[in-house]
Amino acid sequence: MNADTTASSSPPASGRISFLGCGSMNEAVLAGLLAAGTPAGNVTATVRRPERAEELRRRYPGLTVLAENEDPEANSKAVAGASVAVLGVKPAGITALCRSISPALGQETVVVSVAAAVTIAAMQAALPAGQPLVRSMPNTPLKVGRGAVGLSRGGGVTDAQLEAAAAVFAGAGKVVFVPEEQLDAVSAISGSGPAYAFYLAEAMAAAGTELGLDADLALTLARETVAGAGLMLAREDADPAALRKAVTSPNGTTERAIAAFDAAVLPAIIAAGARAAAARAAEISRELS
Repeated sequence: MNADTTASSSPPASGRISFLGCGSMNEAVLAGLLAAGTPAGNVTATVRRPERAEELRRRYPGLTVLAENEDPEANSKAVAGASVAVLGVKPAGITALCRSISPALGQETVVVSVAAAVTIAAMQAALPAGQPLVRSMPNTPLKVGRGAVGLSRGGGVTDAQLEAAAAVFAGAGKVVFVPEEQLDAVSAISGSGPAYAFYLAEAMAAAGTELGLDADLALTLARETVAGAGLMLAREDADPAALRKAVTSPNGTTERAIAAFDAAVLPAIIAAGARAAAARAAEISRELS
């Protein structure tokens, strides 16, 4: 198994794919999967409310969506015969969901969890012995084909089964394989990371307003600048330090701004935030276990 795989080198996922729970993260994975070419007719999703089911059917024509409030067996029906089952309910409900679907799972169905902080051991204890299990940490840019996903395999998961799990995500972003003990760090950088970029755009817009720009204009400039910089970073082998230096002329305006950031120890502030996010993920794991 290679260290990572990318959307451009992976075919659409094959077999039937089930999404149990379809909140913001599981819908991001679902949207990326469909955008990558997997037919909607090969996918089943479950939600609680009929209204949400109808919303998803309208948004993704051909998708089968079952509502638990109408059919208490919706989750079991969705996983029956599935090649991959993606569990996207809240962390507190993951082990209960594992127990409830266990009788309906096929021996070869690869169970993939997108729930933060719930350990492989906790899920394996609630699943049939030997059930292939992969824990993931995706992020919301999967919706636009630029996601980042960390995958960790449970005991006994074959390379082929791990590839099947990766194929669910690979059409919409970069997939990396890491040991489970590194998933909290992955969560701190890429899972929470989109919020950091949005936070930066907010701060830039506020700074523009403070400098006298119209608020809407400042927001437009901040939004387009962060989005454009992201596209430059998305190029193969892009180096953020090199890109920054290319914009930073000696004794120019950008150099003065970077000096102010350094004086405020901005890199240390960002590192402290990432450490806090990783520590909170570890806390949640302990609370759930």
